[in-house]
Amino acid sequence: MPLKTIDSEKTGDSSLQIKEFKKTKDFLVAIDTDGCIVDNMSGKQILVFHPLYMEFYQLWDIESYFREVAEYYNLFSVYRGSNRFIALRLTLQALEERTDVKEIVRNKNLKIPDSGLIADFIDFCEKNNYALSNISLKKYVDTLYLELSVRKLFAWSMAVNEMLPIINKNFMPFANVKESLEVISEKADIAVVSQTPYDDLFEYWYSHDMIKYVNVICSQEMGSKVFQIEMLKKIGAYPEDNVMVIGDSYGDLESAEKNNVRFYPVVPGKEEDAWKNIFEVFDLFLAGKYRAENQEIFIKEFLNVLTDLPPWKNPEYDHLVSYREKQQLRKSLYEKFNPGGRLLLL
Repeated sequence: MPLKTIDSEKTGDSSLQIKEFKKTKDFLVAIDTDGCIVDNMSGKQILVFHPLYMEFYQLWDIESYFREVAEYYNLFSVYRGSNRFIALRLTLQALEERTDVKEIVRNKNLKIPDSGLIADFIDFCEKNNYALSNISLKKYVDTLYLELSVRKLFAWSMAVNEMLPIINKNFMPFANVKESLEVISEKADIAVVSQTPYDDLFEYWYSHDMIKYVNVICSQEMGSKVFQIEMLKKIGAYPEDNVMVIGDSYGDLESAEKNNVRFYPVVPGKEEDAWKNIFEVFDLFLAGKYRAENQEIFIKEFLNVLTDLPPWKNPEYDHLVSYREKQQLRKSLYEKFNPGGRLLLL
């Protein structure tokens, strides 16, 4: 190809690479990265996104509540894999609504950041047809240049981007991923479709010697996954039966369904099984036999893992019990990657 990093601030066009994509084969396989290719979803959220936000907004006094809610939306629900700003809006809205959190906030004289600011930014992007990215957030900052709250949000998001590569490089691809990519690339074009920033994606695929299998990287700066796949289909003129999405989130499934293409799930917690089975599925796909009845078996198992009921809305909910359910996961990540980091253990 070869692929290269694109500085959209200089080119003025964050979608340059997707526009320059060239079809080389009759089939297209669109693959997510975080939680799909590599087991880094929990690490990125628990070690970077969440503690950075609590530090920026001084929310450590409600750490157990913030982590519980943020982890639900980013990792353990149908919202898994959402754009960071969408997930943050959902997290703040839930915290604003919870009576138990309101009581602690009142007693400790804290302030939950206004979810309305995130909602306004999302609305700004929708009206201007911008992707939900730091580039768009900088444009939003420029329209409200004296609004400190917007600059603080921008600073947090930029800090996340600076830390992600440091954490990311320590996570290895799942077993059988490289072998699968090699087989797939012989018969199909491979596109990375993700809501992660471009530079982070490029660095990961390059550093693990997987970039050679990829024809194009579609990132956070290039719009939603639905839009990315729509554009790839259009540019490559692929028949719908010749396109398959591989992903670990409901957003990946949605991107496939809205584009009327095939979907193969990497079920959270069973990722290595998914990459073992991909060879048989890929053969069916090439033969035009991977249809609704085939993928439905996989999708049913996939949807059983991702819930749409927050634990705090369960009648039997106990916050201490709920927080402890994921405590070993948090503890193991901190012990391995940030042993001196701040983490509440109950």
